[in-house]
Amino acid sequence: MNSLVLLIIGVAVLACGYIFYGGWLCKQWGVGETTEETPAHTMEDGVDYVPAKAPVLMGHHFSSIAGAGPITGPINAAAFGWLPVTLWVLIGGIFFGGVHDFGALFASVRHKGQSIGEIINVTMGRRAKRLFLIFAYLTLILVVAAFASIVAGTFAATVDEAGAIDVAASASAASVAMISLMFIVVAILFGFLVYRRGMSMGVCTIVGILAICLCMGVGMNFHPIYLTNSTWMVIIGIYIAIASVAPVWILLQPRDYLSSFLLYAMLAVALVGVVGAHPSMDAMPMFGGFNVNGSYLFPVLFTTVACGAISGFHSLVSSGTTSKQLDKETDARPIAYGGMLLECVLAILTLCAVAYSYKVNGGTLEGLGAVGIFAGGISKMVATIPGLAGAEGVLYKLLSLAYSAFCLTSLDTATRLSRFMFQEFWTDEGEEPTGYKAVLSNTYVATIISVVLGVALGMTGYAKIWGLFGAANQLLAGLGLLAVATWLGNIGKNNKMFLFPMGFMLVVTICSLLLTIRTQFGLITAGGADWGPYAQVIIACLLVVLAVILAVEGIQTLTKQSKEKANA
Repeated sequence: MNSLVLLIIGVAVLACGYIFYGGWLCKQWGVGETTEETPAHTMEDGVDYVPAKAPVLMGHHFSSIAGAGPITGPINAAAFGWLPVTLWVLIGGIFFGGVHDFGALFASVRHKGQSIGEIINVTMGRRAKRLFLIFAYLTLILVVAAFASIVAGTFAATVDEAGAIDVAASASAASVAMISLMFIVVAILFGFLVYRRGMSMGVCTIVGILAICLCMGVGMNFHPIYLTNSTWMVIIGIYIAIASVAPVWILLQPRDYLSSFLLYAMLAVALVGVVGAHPSMDAMPMFGGFNVNGSYLFPVLFTTVACGAISGFHSLVSSGTTSKQLDKETDARPIAYGGMLLECVLAILTLCAVAYSYKVNGGTLEGLGAVGIFAGGISKMVATIPGLAGAEGVLYKLLSLAYSAFCLTSLDTATRLSRFMFQEFWTDEGEEPTGYKAVLSNTYVATIISVVLGVALGMTGYAKIWGLFGAANQLLAGLGLLAVATWLGNIGKNNKMFLFPMGFMLVVTICSLLLTIRTQFGLITAGGADWGPYAQVIIACLLVVLAVILAVEGIQTLTKQSKEKANA
């Protein structure tokens, strides 16, 4: 299979999915039928609820949900072959992930911009809400820990055996760190000029893009900051704490909007590479088998690809930050459903990069890492095009910077979301919290607790339980589908398109968790295990119980709704 043919087929299928299935969903749910303003207008507070133009909000939403997911997921799943990964990306994106993201955003917009937890509270009760919030919060803390560690690792200087910083080996990391810091300053200035000085969005966008190019030029040639991993973790912790409570117009909106142009540049470079070089996919297997090195295609494929097909984290972004900034209800489809399908395109491009990396690295990807595989594969692909051989180094840094920017975007979005979840746990709609609940639901207290937990876990050993993230994230997706399905049933709308994806993701999750329990229990009984396997067994058992409890309550709710509808 030629990579260009694969890409054309993939994009065509996704475009049809957006036009036909996405349009059908709008009709079934009544998207845009109401004349009421969105929560961004009715509840505008200048901090979290701030209306954003569709391109700006698309930048925030896509940068937040993408992170490292649509790149690392297909890379890790590539051992099963490019065909099963591609099929899951296309089918999952159109019928699972797109429905999940779009539904979560739509339900939240119709519900004062509140989270999935509050939607569950309305349809399934307070206990279900609190169980969901506990699970979602702990998952977000793991996301904060992982992404903080990834970003710090990208920025950190290399330390030699004597403990001294190796400046020569750290130049690339220091360059990315310098560009990222200057980028934050540019974003703040962009937000100030657009929202407080009323400057034209178009003019500021052009200036902002030029400023990004200038930042890259400066950062590649001037990068005096060489800090260790632990120092960067502390700095990142301070940054995300501030970003979590700052008004969205001053940092989150403009930075994510400008970050989206890095994404578009990354997609453009990848497209140029695939179109210009159109290498064969033959270097990687079309189908690697149902069992690859002890990992079974079911359920591992469906928990590994994640953001490239469906991800529970997306429902938290849709119902956490995006819904509070949506200018018009009709913007929900291009932003949520379209954003998911754009991730699918990135996932397919990643598969092309993986195949090429296999080819140029002698059939192995060992030791390359996600950045090395994706950025290396794409930049080398472009370098084979006549006249572009000298661009490989610059393109590699551009792609690495884009990867880092998305991780940083997802990081502070996850921090803000964890703050929302923590606050919602201690409050109930219509009630004013008092006593210790008033303290714990305070914006700054919730932020500090979330940041300290996330950064501390990132510095001490999140990797020991990271193996659970794939299953936990997809359990979150299954519960998100369940929540929106019960909400749609509650308002009398068609929710049948949620039932199979919901059931499938819950089965995938429970099977994955049971396999994890078996594997980690085997490590424990073999002797010599540290705390990691014990923690994974305990957490996995709790997640299975949580999944069963919420699934039973959800099925009972759906059954009750069906009976009431039949009686009516």
